Amino acid sequence: MKDSQGTSELCPILKSFSNKVGVLFCCHSLPNIYKRLDTELERKMMEIKRNSLGNNRFRSIDSIILKFPQIRDGLKEIRGVFEKFDEDSNGTVDHEELKKCLQKLQFHVREEDIDDLFYYCDMNENEGIQFNEFIVLLCLIYLLKDCSSSFSTTLKMELPQIDATFNTIIEVFLFLDKNGEGKLKKKDVVKALNEASPREKSPSYITRDRFKEMDLDRNGKISFREFLFAFIKWVGIDSDDDDDDGLEIQN
Repeated sequence: MKDSQGTSELCPILKSFSNKVGVLFCCHSLPNIYKRLDTELERKMMEIKRNSLGNNRFRSIDSIILKFPQIRDGLKEIRGVFEKFDEDSNGTVDHEELKKCLQKLQFHVREEDIDDLFYYCDMNENEGIQFNEFIVLLCLIYLLKDCSSSFSTTLKMELPQIDATFNTIIEVFLFLDKNGEGKLKKKDVVKALNEASPREKSPSYITRDRFKEMDLDRNGKISFREFLFAFIKWVGIDSDDDDDDGLEIQN
């Protein structure tokens, strides 16, 4: 009986220790996950840039801002999907809820890939995907993964505007990526903000602030993931989906 009792008391301790080891291992591997997915995104954006042959409907930052209401409406469609799979209504989608969501959308992928995307998009590392993070996650799946026709069909049934919305966002990034490097540098952002009126350049503090908003890791380069988080906030979507009018860039 003593051995049995001792074992039962030990099990929770071992379980707790195992969980802590798992968290430590995950945290240790996060930089590798970020680096790998950042590299995949760079390659994908470079490929899209090459295939576009310079075709881009945007000629200035003003032409992008005019699209904000349409982009915002498309992103708000995702709110319904997010709330459907936030089963406990706590404002976040956890690991299990995300797996159910992707299964329901008929997106079949390895569990390791789901975990990688989860941590890649969980910017505040609270073990839950908030609404803005959920948008980024869906966009990255749309961009990176070889989506089956069943997934695309199911997603479009849930979100009729999703193709147009995500493609527009990708096109905005390509407009800013002047050199086709798959990432943004400060000179790219400055050039884009001054594209419409070269003689009336934006004040330096505006371009500096816009760049800082995107450069989340402060390494001087903007990945597509970093751009996404900043851009959806500019159009008026945040973690709690505030009704904002979006970014207004002054010249």
